[in-house]
Amino acid sequence: MSNDDTPEKPAGQQPGEEGERPAGRPGPSGEPAARPEPSPEREPEPKAEPEPEPEPEPRSAPEGRGPEEPPAGPTELTGRQRLMKGLWPPRLTRAQLTVALLLCVLGLGLAIQVRTTSESSALRGARQEDLVRILDELDNRTKRLEDEKRKLESQRTELESSSNQAAEARKQTAQKEQQLGVLAGTVAAQGPGIILTVSDGKGAVEPDMLLDAIQELRAAGAEAIQINDIRVVANTYFSGGAGNVQIDGKQVSQPYKFKVIGRPQDLEPALNIPGGVVQTLQKEQAGVNIERSEKIVVDALRPAKRPDYARSSSQ
Repeated sequence: MSNDDTPEKPAGQQPGEEGERPAGRPGPSGEPAARPEPSPEREPEPKAEPEPEPEPEPRSAPEGRGPEEPPAGPTELTGRQRLMKGLWPPRLTRAQLTVALLLCVLGLGLAIQVRTTSESSALRGARQEDLVRILDELDNRTKRLEDEKRKLESQRTELESSSNQAAEARKQTAQKEQQLGVLAGTVAAQGPGIILTVSDGKGAVEPDMLLDAIQELRAAGAEAIQINDIRVVANTYFSGGAGNVQIDGKQVSQPYKFKVIGRPQDLEPALNIPGGVVQTLQKEQAGVNIERSEKIVVDALRPAKRPDYARSSSQ
């Protein structure tokens, strides 16, 4: 049934009165009443449903490792970590600083003692004969220094008590000049000492062996030394080779004859110490002979050279 055939509703008629039947109810004749068709209205547009949010992809664990575990709670510190935490940052008190200073001083003292002990360990391994010789040399040097001290004191006393101090000063100056001349090799000298003769038939004696002999004699208190016809002084040098020894640039032939002025009781033992000069020369099959004498004359002289630049500080 179209919309034109639909009866119009009288004005003022209420729903439910005669003339209007509700839709779907039968009329008086028993026929079902026609359902009125709704007027064409605009249907509501369907609302767009929100797109579902993409689910987060599960994070892949690094190769060789299983799936990540949830972070664990605070781990317990190890003993070392607790110790470091207690020591740093430091909390020092005055008592702790005092103890630290005392420990440093104690450690320094122990280090010095250990070093001193190690330095003196060389004497612990020495033989009894070597220790006796070293002790005798020290006693002899001490005695010489004491004698020199007494001489200087007596000279000072004479200068102070002499009525003619100028004459006494000139006398002592002349004596000092003689002593310095002996040491410098500019004047002849005589006195007790020894004669050392070294025969080198095979030409195996090196210049440094003769130099070692000079050093041993000087350490034993030698005051004047002459080798053959050459005076040995502070600036004497040895050169050449085995069988061709040169002293101060001059060729010296063997046998080498040492004339040494000094105390014979000190000079001879210094050459005969175990492993010393005599044994070293004998290993090279050189002949060694030592003679003591109460009068040794050292007459080889060296020219006195005036220094070019050095002057006495008293001028």
